[in-house]
Amino acid sequence: NVELIEESIDDIGFDAEFAGQSPIIKLVNYIIYNAVREGASDIHIEPTEQQLRVRYRVDGVLQQALEPPVHLAPAVSSRIKIMASLDISERRLPQDGRIHVLMEGRPIDLRVSTLPMPTGEKVVIRILDNRSVNISLEQLGFSSEVLEHFTEQLEKPNGIILVTGPTGSGKSTTLYAALNAVSSIEKNVCTVEDPIEYQLPMINQFQVNEKIGLSFAAILRSLLRQDPDVIMVGEIRDQETGKIAIQAALTGHLVFSTLHTNDAISAVTRLINMGVDDYLIGAALNMALAQRLCRKLCPKCKTPYELPKAMQLAVERVGLDVGEFYRGKGCKRCRNTGFSGRIGVHEILTIDDPLREIITTNPTVTSVKEYAQNNGMIPLRYDALRKAKEGLTTIEEALKVSDEGWIPRKSAFKH
Repeated sequence: NVELIEESIDDIGFDAEFAGQSPIIKLVNYIIYNAVREGASDIHIEPTEQQLRVRYRVDGVLQQALEPPVHLAPAVSSRIKIMASLDISERRLPQDGRIHVLMEGRPIDLRVSTLPMPTGEKVVIRILDNRSVNISLEQLGFSSEVLEHFTEQLEKPNGIILVTGPTGSGKSTTLYAALNAVSSIEKNVCTVEDPIEYQLPMINQFQVNEKIGLSFAAILRSLLRQDPDVIMVGEIRDQETGKIAIQAALTGHLVFSTLHTNDAISAVTRLINMGVDDYLIGAALNMALAQRLCRKLCPKCKTPYELPKAMQLAVERVGLDVGEFYRGKGCKRCRNTGFSGRIGVHEILTIDDPLREIITTNPTVTSVKEYAQNNGMIPLRYDALRKAKEGLTTIEEALKVSDEGWIPRKSAFKH
C-alpha cells in the first residue's frame, strides 16, 4: 500500500479537534513528513503515564519532536498498524511491518516495529530514504588514501571484502556504494539481505526467510549456481555462511559482506572463531574496512578554539600536531545543535602476501596488529582526529567513536 504524505500539512494543535479519524491521519502523516524533512533515521513513539512522546533520531542522537496528549496513543498506533498492514486488534505481542510512502514524488520505505509496554505500545519506525541507493564512495568521507585503496580492491575480479563495525555505523551504506561502483550491464551482481532495505537498479536481490528455511547459507548455495560475478552478503552470522562466502571468493567471485567487530584486524580472528579455516581466510580475504559515524560540524556556525591540555595530549599521542580545532556554536541551519549530517571515519587493512602468511601460520590479533602497525595502517582514532583537525567534526565526537590507536611507523599504505 502506498500512502501519499502531503507537503502542505499545516501547524497542528493537540486539542479536542483530534476526536475524529481524519485528525489522527493528519497527525501521523505530519510525524512522518516532519521526520523525513529533518533527516531523521528513526521515529520513536512512546506512550507514558502523562504524555505521548515522539522523538526523532537525527545524526545518531534522539531528540524531542512532539508531545501529543497521551489519550491519542491507541489511535496513533492503530493508524500506523493499518498503514503497515498489521493486526490492529493485537496489542499484547510485538509486530513488524513495512510501509511504502511517496513524499514529494520520491519513494521512501518505513520499517515498523511495535512492542507492548504497561503504558501502551511503543512504535519505532526506521526511515529508509531511497536517495541512499545512489550514493557514491566519494560521498562517504573517505580520506584520499583510503578511497584510493578501496577503489583498487573493487577492481579485483575475486576475493572477499569485509566491512566491520557496530550496528548503525553505516556498513550497509558503504556496501551499497561499493555495489554502485562495480555494477554494470556486463556483470551479474547479486545480494543476499535480511531484510532488503532498498531496491537497487540492475542488481538481483534475494531476501532471507528463516521461517521457511531460506537462510543466508541456503540462498548463497543456490546463488552460486546462478552465474554471479559479484555477491553481497548482508552479514556473516555463522560458520556455514562464512565458509560458503569464503569459498565463493576463492572460486572467481568478488564478495562483499559485514561483520560486527570493533576494528578491521578483529575481522580475521572473528572468522577463525566461527570455525572458518585460517588458510582459507588468508587466501580469500582482500581487505577489511572498519568504520564509525561522527556527527559532522555545521559549516555555517563552526568556529575555531584552543583545545584543553588533556585533549592536546590525545592528539599528540597518535602523532598529529596540535593546531586549530573546531566546534559548532549552533544556528538556525543546524537547529542550534552545531552539527549537520554525519561523516565516516575508517581504518583499512589490506592483505598482502606477508600478511597472508601470518594469517595462515599465526593468526592472532597481536601478530596481525604488529604487522599492520609496522606497515603503515592508519587506525580509526588517527583518522577520526585527523578529520577533527580538518574541521569536519569535533574532537569530542572523534574520541567518542574510536579507541586509542597507534602511531603508524611507516608511510601509510606502503603495501
